[in-house]
Amino acid sequence: MSFDLQPILNSKLLGLRPLRAKDFDELYAVASDPLMWEQHPSRDRYQPEVFKTFYSESMESGGALIATDSKDGKVIGSSRYNQYEEEKSEIEIGWSFLARAYWGGMYNREMKRLMLEHAFKFVNSVVFLVGPQNLRSQKAMEKIGGIRLESRLNAYGQESVVFQITADGFNKTLELFIP
Repeated sequence: MSFDLQPILNSKLLGLRPLRAKDFDELYAVASDPLMWEQHPSRDRYQPEVFKTFYSESMESGGALIATDSKDGKVIGSSRYNQYEEEKSEIEIGWSFLARAYWGGMYNREMKRLMLEHAFKFVNSVVFLVGPQNLRSQKAMEKIGGIRLESRLNAYGQESVVFQITADGFNKTLELFIP
């Protein structure tokens, strides 16, 4: 069975579905907040031209998902499956962001839970690459049981802190994901 990089995943809190070209305006409305990117390696992603490049790369990746609030269907963010390595039984989850109104753990945890449950149907390990200055995301990874590994360069040659969650680790810490 091959990995479905763009599933439709739903819960009472949020929904994830494949990113489409027509989603640009709604997602940019979320991403246009400069404060969202203050700890991110790409601090200028709120600028229209920078976000257009990010969006194009997301579409080309074949693994991008848009996040919506289940209550009203409002677009609240995005995430992506990337770097699937079948021989290593590993995939990356990343490129994630949520509107600041949805910060604080519950929505991020739910997005990661849905994506991890789906990923562990196909792989034994999921990695997350986080910018060294992005302490907020590093703490979020620790809260959901991510194990910090060695640093490495991401696809753009930027230094990243690596966190890993394995299928066994996920099953043992599933209660961390329940709000």
